[in-house]
Amino acid sequence: MRRAVPRSSHGVFTPTRDRLDPIELLERQARLRVPELVPIRYARMTVSPFTFYRGAALLMASDLADTPTSGFQVQCCGDAHLSNFGLFASPERRLIFDINDFDETLPGPWEWDLKRLVVSLLLAARDNGFSVEDQEQVVLEASKEYRAWMGRFARMGTLDVWYSRIEMEPLFEDIRVQLGSRMLRRLERRIEKSVARDSKHAFARFASHAVGDPRIVSEPPLVVRARDLLDDTQYQRLETILGRLLTDYAGTLPHDIRELFDQYHLVDVGRKVVGSAASGRTHGSRS
Repeated sequence: MRRAVPRSSHGVFTPTRDRLDPIELLERQARLRVPELVPIRYARMTVSPFTFYRGAALLMASDLADTPTSGFQVQCCGDAHLSNFGLFASPERRLIFDINDFDETLPGPWEWDLKRLVVSLLLAARDNGFSVEDQEQVVLEASKEYRAWMGRFARMGTLDVWYSRIEMEPLFEDIRVQLGSRMLRRLERRIEKSVARDSKHAFARFASHAVGDPRIVSEPPLVVRARDLLDDTQYQRLETILGRLLTDYAGTLPHDIRELFDQYHLVDVGRKVVGSAASGRTHGSRS
């Protein structure tokens, strides 16, 4: 496969003659989005090349569709850029470093996720004023680490790969010697913030139970209760569909987790704009 698709074939991107216009692609996509949120999406994308890149997964997928692939299909994240990685508390309340965005996951060539990641690193380095040499070094180092870890995983058993994770505490000890005092303080604040980010934090930010049951607090146009968007018939239909989805989902859970899940019920629904995509997503509040 390497002879058929050598590594050097991935080194240069040459647009095809019939390459679709990026703006036209975005406009086509906008027709499927909530109309009043499209200007917010475009405003967020135009802040910098990096923010444009964050909202342009479709454009990159269109370009990558004509690039060489080795034939290995995986379940791609679909949007594996730098900002979709972060610190999260595991179910055991251990702080881990991981990826957090899978709304565009799809079977595809493994190369696509890696290319989206390293290009995001390049743009972030460029936006932060790093030299061209440093920008290239970031891409090379990330690719090198990816290759090394794939080699390690290939020699591990299935369960060992399944349970492998990057815990922050030992990672912090490894990288603190590489950071200056200013970056070290920023990292420490980020860790403190991640530890405190839980369901109570989310409730305090997005909901209130000042009057009766918990309710999502509207902050239009970024957060809007579904009751403010739909008439009574439409809302009842939405509530029925979501209730059915939650019941179907509960049926897929192990019994011990199902017992916990069944302690909650749906009380409110809202649309929240996230990231640079600003497509509008439906979120449920469970009491």
